[in-house]
Amino acid sequence: MSGKIISIPNGITAARILLIPCFVIAFYLPITKGGVITAAIFCLAGVTDWLDGFLARKLNQTSRFGAFLDPVADKLIVAVALVLLVGEYGKAWMTIPAAIIVSREIAISALREWMAEIGQRTKVSVSYLGKIKTFIQIISIILLLYQPADWHLIWVKVGVVLMYIAAFLTLWSMASYMRAAWAVITE
Repeated sequence: MSGKIISIPNGITAARILLIPCFVIAFYLPITKGGVITAAIFCLAGVTDWLDGFLARKLNQTSRFGAFLDPVADKLIVAVALVLLVGEYGKAWMTIPAAIIVSREIAISALREWMAEIGQRTKVSVSYLGKIKTFIQIISIILLLYQPADWHLIWVKVGVVLMYIAAFLTLWSMASYMRAAWAVITE
């Protein structure tokens, strides 16, 4: 790790956080293409998530600050998107998977922080299952943002199904992380 706080990858990550107010404003724009704009901003955030990691490795600009900031940026924009969707749909069937996803993110972030504090961070590092969950969750959110609350559209139905798959994978990955940390937790 190079240790630099000011770097191109960290600037891109910070820009992703700065996109959140734009994302919220776009969601509430009283125009017919507001959903398209919102989904596009969310997609842009997803691209910057990939780009900052790629550039950090390519330019040898990885840092502890970047390793901290990147997942924070991801969790912030996903949590905001889920809150917006729950508000838009206003139904328990949307609230349940959103609550599962946000609760898991908080719990696993706390677990990772505690495990790092006791020198056991590698036991709960990001897994392949977590990456699949994230991918499905992002696709779901994009579909649901694109044309919010229009049940006549197939991609809204697909988005809801994917949200439930993401919630299931969220619980599964949380169980995996807890199982990996269980020996340390029960000491």
